[in-house]
Amino acid sequence: MERCFSVSGDSGGLTAPASPSPVPPVLTPTPPPRRARVRYPAMVDVGKWPLFTLLGAQEVSRIRQACVFGTSANEAIYITQDDEVFVFGLNCSNCLGTGDSQSTMVPKKLDFLRGKKVVSLSYGSGPHVLLATEGGELFAWGHNGYSQLGNGTTNQGVSPILVSTNLQNKKITQVACGSHHSLALTHDGEVFAWGYNNCGQVGSGATANQPIPRRVTNCLQGKVVMGIACGQTSSMAVLDNGEVFGWGYNGNGQLGVGNNGNQLTPCRLAALQGLCVLQIASGYAHSLALTDEGLLYAWGANTYGQLGTGNKSNQLSPVHIMAEKESRIVEIAACHSTHTSACKTQSGQVYMWGQCRGQSILLPHLTHFSCTDDVFACFATPSVMWRLLSMEHDDFLTVAQSLRKEFDSPETADLKFSVDGKYIHVHKAVLKIRCEHFRSMFQSHWTEDMKEVIEIDQFSYPVYRSFLEFLYTDNVDLPPEDAIGLLDLATSYCENRLKRLCQHIIKRGITVENAFSLLSAAVRYDAEDLEEFCFKFCVNHLTEVTQTAAFWQIDGNMLKEFICRASRCGAFKN
Repeated sequence: MERCFSVSGDSGGLTAPASPSPVPPVLTPTPPPRRARVRYPAMVDVGKWPLFTLLGAQEVSRIRQACVFGTSANEAIYITQDDEVFVFGLNCSNCLGTGDSQSTMVPKKLDFLRGKKVVSLSYGSGPHVLLATEGGELFAWGHNGYSQLGNGTTNQGVSPILVSTNLQNKKITQVACGSHHSLALTHDGEVFAWGYNNCGQVGSGATANQPIPRRVTNCLQGKVVMGIACGQTSSMAVLDNGEVFGWGYNGNGQLGVGNNGNQLTPCRLAALQGLCVLQIASGYAHSLALTDEGLLYAWGANTYGQLGTGNKSNQLSPVHIMAEKESRIVEIAACHSTHTSACKTQSGQVYMWGQCRGQSILLPHLTHFSCTDDVFACFATPSVMWRLLSMEHDDFLTVAQSLRKEFDSPETADLKFSVDGKYIHVHKAVLKIRCEHFRSMFQSHWTEDMKEVIEIDQFSYPVYRSFLEFLYTDNVDLPPEDAIGLLDLATSYCENRLKRLCQHIIKRGITVENAFSLLSAAVRYDAEDLEEFCFKFCVNHLTEVTQTAAFWQIDGNMLKEFICRASRCGAFKN
């Protein structure tokens, strides 16, 4: 039986070896594409990552894959629906691959990668970036002080370069970055490593740096690897039979081999013997493993409760956690720039623990999220992605989207309103569900219940159409002058939420020219909060407001009341 595996990276420990960079690495692997696995898709809002708020809605809608990385979540790469690759952000160590060292808030296209479908992406803290394509090619760019780009030099890669030494005729399916070392997994289950090797993280049996890709053998000789991961200065692999191996730095026990000694060659996690591991993920100095039975194990550093054991004691060997949860776990998540952990259950519940916005959460905490990615967008520091994120683009519409789509649709409507000689097509059932006024109207003893067309003469077409659209969408889009009429309607129909929305629109759109008209409307419709707002605006701009036509056309009693009230506020002292 073929098993499926995905691995995401861990990092070196809180007690770290000498390293050329104190910055913790970040790894965002992609599950190997050649294996079928059960998916639990969720619509992901890329806008939850602050960097993507720089893009317009149209550009965001084109995104198919994306990754946010960097020590302050200040770099991003994304791939569009037509397989164009764009980058933007700080460009530390040329990690954007644009050919220069300039930062850019405007996305730049990497033409060299155009049309090459991305199947795996990873990055380290150097930073450097590895990218594998559907065709099995491997590209690298960014920091290269320890030959982590695999081209035999230590020159920074300012643009994507093809990594080919010892990889000819090898199809790369997955990549993983440590702080300054790299791993690549081939289609036939071989692991290649290169770069910085001070703790044995390239698995060669020595500690000399490795400038080009070389196959990791020793205990992996003759075995089929299905997933790889890198820590800051450590590496891990999952075999096709579910066994896990680790090598490199182990100062906090993040290799899970029962001690805290470094491993210069792959060493099997004996404590997981008899279990079939499907996924492994590690944070800054801890690791998580998920078995085919939906069981979750954790080990390594626990300074912030990131193991989820209820205390802050480190663990040198895997410990079973969340054993009391009835629903099996289907996904685990961690990224090694943070001390945050997350998981998702078969029933769709998402838990988080560890360091979350500065707090130490010692036990898995149930969130309101629908995907583990949102945990890192909203609670991890920095707000980086723990994996290469794929957007869900399909024809599925939510209930809300379906209702919005059918508003004023002649094809499906069963009722029309006639306003100012124009028709608005609606669905009687929707109106009854959404509005108490219509629920009462469409009773057998009301004449309107038998009509196919209902005439409306007390409100204008823009106002009534906006009201009906609100019932389908929960939104209002009107200029403040029309919002006055809608405020009148909302008051008449006892729609309090709509009334508040109208007041917000009016506040946002108030000007010297319309201020007194809006004040009059607020008084007329008994909107006290809006009345107070408009009154203060008129007093603050008294000279200009008194010179408008609206001021002198107002009802005499109201004008008198305004002058008296303004006088009490000291508006005429000068």
